[in-house]
Amino acid sequence: MMVSKQNKQFKLWKSLMLKKYRDIHGLFLVYGTHQIEKAKQAGAIESIITSNPLLEGTLIDESLMDELQQTETPFDQIAVCKKLNLKRESKKILMLDDVQDPDNVGALIRSAAAFGFVHVILSHGSADLYNEKTIRASKGSIFDVYVERKPLVEAISQLRPKGYTILYADAHEEGTMTNVNHVVLILGNEGHGVNPSLRALADASVTIETEHVESLNVSVAGGILMYEWRKL
Repeated sequence: MMVSKQNKQFKLWKSLMLKKYRDIHGLFLVYGTHQIEKAKQAGAIESIITSNPLLEGTLIDESLMDELQQTETPFDQIAVCKKLNLKRESKKILMLDDVQDPDNVGALIRSAAAFGFVHVILSHGSADLYNEKTIRASKGSIFDVYVERKPLVEAISQLRPKGYTILYADAHEEGTMTNVNHVVLILGNEGHGVNPSLRALADASVTIETEHVESLNVSVAGGILMYEWRKL
């Protein structure tokens, strides 16, 4: 059983709670049975840590496991995973423009996986894909989609020649769903919406008609819009 906080391996695991070290090592932490199973199916697991002798993994003392927790509800099994992120081609692409809340990014990735938007592009201002909150909100769907992080203007310039229709969501503009063969759906920042520079590059806007409320949470709106294109 690993008991020392000075253990080199433990120090590495603990460092992965910070984005800086996730980026350096190309590794991240996944918590709980369901997420670990998804990581196994994706072939992403480097190692498994546990404080329960009945479970699979390197056995560590409970005091060490406590230091690796990031939620109020503790887990007794954690996987150290590799950032594989295998490229996937898709007729439907979700683009997130500075969506900063990890819970929103995770929920949107879950909806993207559910409705066939298996290519997701994040702006540099969007939440970290490997933040524990993002992973948890995605319910493991980060392993089902291909996620890029790049400037969105550049991404649009690369996709348009391939026949993609570029659409952005806006609660205050009149826009309707469009029958297209290839679509990029842009969802904007929680407070400011889609950047004007991206609006200028888009073909049209889409909106969701609502009653009694001015707008919907970005993850809710994104889920509804992606559902509408599920059969594309």
